[in-house]
Amino acid sequence: MRRILLAGLCFLAAGTAWAAAPPGINSILFWTPAQQLAGYPHVERSFPVRAVRHGKTVYPLPIGKPAPPVSFSFGGKTFDTDKFIAANRLSGLLIVKAGKIVLERYALGRKPQDRWVSFSVTKSITSLLLGAAISDGYIKSIDAPVTDYLPALKKSAYAGVTIRQLLTMSSGVKWNEDYADPHSDVARFALGNPGPHGENPIVSYMAKLPRAEKPGVHFVYKTGESDLVGILVEAATHKHLADYLSEKIWQPFGMEADATWMLDRSGSEIGGCCVSMTLRDYARVGLFVMGGTMAGGKRVVPADYLKAATMHQLPTGYPNTGYGFQWWIHDDNGAFEAEGIFGQSIYINPREKLVIAMNSAWPVADDEVHDALNDAYQRAIVAALHGR
Repeated sequence: MRRILLAGLCFLAAGTAWAAAPPGINSILFWTPAQQLAGYPHVERSFPVRAVRHGKTVYPLPIGKPAPPVSFSFGGKTFDTDKFIAANRLSGLLIVKAGKIVLERYALGRKPQDRWVSFSVTKSITSLLLGAAISDGYIKSIDAPVTDYLPALKKSAYAGVTIRQLLTMSSGVKWNEDYADPHSDVARFALGNPGPHGENPIVSYMAKLPRAEKPGVHFVYKTGESDLVGILVEAATHKHLADYLSEKIWQPFGMEADATWMLDRSGSEIGGCCVSMTLRDYARVGLFVMGGTMAGGKRVVPADYLKAATMHQLPTGYPNTGYGFQWWIHDDNGAFEAEGIFGQSIYINPREKLVIAMNSAWPVADDEVHDALNDAYQRAIVAALHGR
């Protein structure tokens, strides 16, 4: 399955925090392999973050019958789990079948208690928080205008755009997501100053974008719109996203450790990037979603929202790949996935009662070969565990 790059330069919004970054580094996109291994588990040393607090209880992950060995062909070579981990520079691989761990591996010097930055896996988490805000009555409907919650966009191309269209990246607003172009929107949108009335600088930038087409027609990947989703949730709830995530998911579901969430230049969490968590908590996010978002005896996200979020809403132009509400959809088997650059993912296959969490340090942000190898391994695991 071919996917586009899943995180932008939103983390540049950390602004002056770059002074604490590893020497000579001016963008996390260009960290060397050694800097990745030092930095991905400890982003709080280089960027401002807010903690996502865990609670007193931990959702159990019992050990089940080990997954059988897998062998699959890819690119004219034969792979097993060890070769796959090495080829795709995985730091962690956790497979949970029917609620039990069947495989757990760490590499690249990582320990089970180490967090790892998620990049755009965060987009899917932000989508869950929007669903929670609907359940809590903070947001009336995903068909409400974005400007009901972000009035600074009233005189912009986002006038008339709904929250649904923001979630599906179908606003029709013009956007350039070219990571090689220093003048592209994705390279510039998080670097501005607050608006005239103190608006978040990302909102101020997005308000200046022109319209390209009618809203709701085409999916066009826009990292800036994921950030708008997060800012919208913060505005509606009047809560920091990290605090709301702790309140709605991290504590009641039973995550094992605190997470961290990177902040933008205004001190708000970046809706499209950079929650850091342990590998087991990556898997617990998958189990939380696969279980209908039940936590503490309550449904956190409305059933109709969750169903829509994790099903094909718009075509992406890639085979077997749709897009929901900030989730990537596997059209052939009912699975869906949260994904981030450099090889972060939470694969959820409800039919197979299967969650696969992967963390990696790919040498480049987005690579067709690495991505396709991930897919091939997922298919091999699905086949090996089918019927168990």
